[in-house]
Amino acid sequence: MIDRPAIFITGAAAGIGRATAELYAAKGWFVGLYDLAGSACEGLRQQFGPEFAISESLDVTDVAAFEAALTRFWAKTGRLDVMFNNAGILHTGDFAEMPLARHHALVDVNLKGVINGAHAAFPFLKQTRRSALINMASASAINGTPAFATYGATKFAVKGLTEALSIEWAQHGIRVMDLLPLFVATPMVHNVAAPPKSVGRLGIKLKADDIAAMVWSASQWRLWPRTHWYPGIQTKLLAWANKLLPAMVNRYSTKLVTGY
Repeated sequence: MIDRPAIFITGAAAGIGRATAELYAAKGWFVGLYDLAGSACEGLRQQFGPEFAISESLDVTDVAAFEAALTRFWAKTGRLDVMFNNAGILHTGDFAEMPLARHHALVDVNLKGVINGAHAAFPFLKQTRRSALINMASASAINGTPAFATYGATKFAVKGLTEALSIEWAQHGIRVMDLLPLFVATPMVHNVAAPPKSVGRLGIKLKADDIAAMVWSASQWRLWPRTHWYPGIQTKLLAWANKLLPAMVNRYSTKLVTGY
């Protein structure tokens, strides 16, 4: 058992997950590092020190492995202050031209992986005072976006799941939130083989550290129930436009940005 707060992070090997792990470790938290790239997580664990971290290889689509990892994390920490469902993948392109296997992989990792994490973490979050579940969504959940059809669909689903659980789990003292950033300078975005036009037209304004800082802000938020967090000015403007402007205007602006 430990005497410091603890966070469990999926997709911790690189990008947003790694930046979040580094921030929480710097603030004295115990950090659980989980990713398919287990060796990269082990390197981080050694960097933080065994008193500050645990690392394992984890496939978030494997329900039994997810449950076992959380059980081992709990056995070591005795608490789960924050569950950060961050692991995700990105495939873009015209819907009909993308192989069906890629569509299914997006659903398996980005949606089922989040559901698996939430379901497995619930009993531990319930036993930890003022705990939080934080899910990684995307600005793709604000408007349906060409070239991001299935990716966006998974993020719409994560947004809906977050809204439902934020109400369901309030009775257990668990806060449930999500983050909906636009493009972030991470390997996931940079490694897209043929970036959609919207990436070039909107630019990549956010860094992994920006998102990590917002994860921290969300986990520390206590003023009033707040479900959705929109990192960056562009994302906030997009969210407000979607709420305030007629659907026809939002549709036209989406076509203009994406080139469809």
